[in-house]
Amino acid sequence: MTLSDLHDVSSTDTARSLSERGTSETKRAHALSTLDLLEAEAIHVIREVVAEFERPVLLFSGGKDSVVVLHLATKAFAPGRVPFPVLHVDTGHNFPEVIAFRDETVARLGIRLEVARVQDYIDDGRLQERADGTRNPLQTVPLLDAIAAGRHDAVFGGARRDEDKARAKERIISLRDEFGQWDPRNQRPELWSLYNGRHTPGQHVRAFPISNWTELDVWQYIEREGIALPPLYFAHEREVYERDGMWRPVGPFSPPRADETVEVRTVRYRTVGDMSCTGAVESDAADLAAIVAEVAVSTLTERGATRADDRLSEAAMEDRKKDGYF
Repeated sequence: MTLSDLHDVSSTDTARSLSERGTSETKRAHALSTLDLLEAEAIHVIREVVAEFERPVLLFSGGKDSVVVLHLATKAFAPGRVPFPVLHVDTGHNFPEVIAFRDETVARLGIRLEVARVQDYIDDGRLQERADGTRNPLQTVPLLDAIAAGRHDAVFGGARRDEDKARAKERIISLRDEFGQWDPRNQRPELWSLYNGRHTPGQHVRAFPISNWTELDVWQYIEREGIALPPLYFAHEREVYERDGMWRPVGPFSPPRADETVEVRTVRYRTVGDMSCTGAVESDAADLAAIVAEVAVSTLTERGATRADDRLSEAAMEDRKKDGYF
């Protein structure tokens, strides 16, 4: 082999090495993170539902999961507006901070808000107050009536499979019968990201774009995207009292009993539902980074730790879902 041959081999090897290194660096640059993959899946689900159904609606309570789904919808259809309204079933016992956040959000995004009020049903006798004071189980009838009134054939929700064993049984696209009921034994397969939205008149589907997310995924995504949330999610001083191992808020819908002591503690809320059944957790996590770190080491889901309505029975969530609840 001559000196010239050696030079040619060396040049070829160098070129191949540079090419391989460039390909490797390009692959690393285009590698998707877990959050990227989850976001892509959720946006795909949202676009598929909008393409397949005539009158979708998004359940929006102002809680973190519904906020994330709405944020994903804005990204799915940017630079245009979200092409469907949002629906809130207002128990009348919601945290005022959450209602204010709800109204500010829909005004900022220019989205139509539909509200179904539990109080209206109590006032005209269609529903009765429960002995335990919680109104969360009373949401089912107003929800189903609002779906029927709006002729909504698809309803987006922020439920995740890691929240509860009943929600773990759900498909991403879940059929509801003519009575709005869910049959956990009648679940459709969802292979290769193919979603079956077939339904007959009177039926509708519930769509869960963030089914495969965990609570930690949600908080990491909120931190990455800089998504605004109600202030209740961040540590603050609040008057609370202990009941059933949870710190309950002091308020007109959740008054302490005579034997319960009111204290001022630094707490935050991991979920924000009906004030009468939602507890706080002691925490000093006052920003997103601190919340992410706190959730990363938690051994309880947010519903298991802070929702009294899920403790009514072992199958509390599944029973409500079968009746038409989310």
